[in-house]
Amino acid sequence: MLGGTFDPVHTGHLVAAVNVRHALDLDQVLLVVANHPWQKTGRRITPAADRLAVVEAAVAGTAGVEASAVEIDRGGESYTAETLEELAQPGRDLFLIVGADVAADLHTWRRPDVVARLATLVVVSRGGSPDVDPGPPWRVKHVRIPALEISSSDLRARAGDGRPLDHLVPLAAIACIRERGLYAGAT
Repeated sequence: MLGGTFDPVHTGHLVAAVNVRHALDLDQVLLVVANHPWQKTGRRITPAADRLAVVEAAVAGTAGVEASAVEIDRGGESYTAETLEELAQPGRDLFLIVGADVAADLHTWRRPDVVARLATLVVVSRGGSPDVDPGPPWRVKHVRIPALEISSSDLRARAGDGRPLDHLVPLAAIACIRERGLYAGAT
C-alpha cells in the first residue's frame, strides 16, 4: 500500500510503486487515495473523486499497480491504521510504502502501534540519501529508487500557469486533469 493525497499523482509515486513491487516481489501495490488527509487540514485539496480518477488513469496498464478508493469509500478523515485494518486478512502480508521523510514522523500518526503491528514498513530512499530506520516496533525493508525532484505542489503550480506536465505525470493522467479542468488557476 502506498497511500497519499495524490494531488496530483506523479511519476515519482509510480517509480516508487513499481520499484518496491519488483524489489520485494509483491503481487500488487495499491495506490490508496486519501479521502480527507488529516495532515492537510486547512489546505485546499482537489475533490477525492477527481484525484482517484487521475490515479486510475495514471496506473492503467501498469502491471501489479492499482488505484484504491478504500479510504474514499469509508469517508471521513483518512488514517492508515483504519485502512490497514480493513485490508488485513488471514494469510495476507501487508506492506506500507513511505518515503524516508515520512518514516521519521511515524510517531505523530494516529495509532502507530496498529500500523506497526499490521504492516511491514517499506522505506523508499532516493538517490544518495541515507536510510531511515524508525526502530522498534517497526519491521522495516529499504528500497532505493532514482532521485526524482518532483512534488505535487510544484505540479499544481505548473498546471495552474500552463506549463507542461509532460514526463512528470503520466500522459493518461494529464489527459484526465485536462478533461476535469483540475488545477486551473492553482498558482
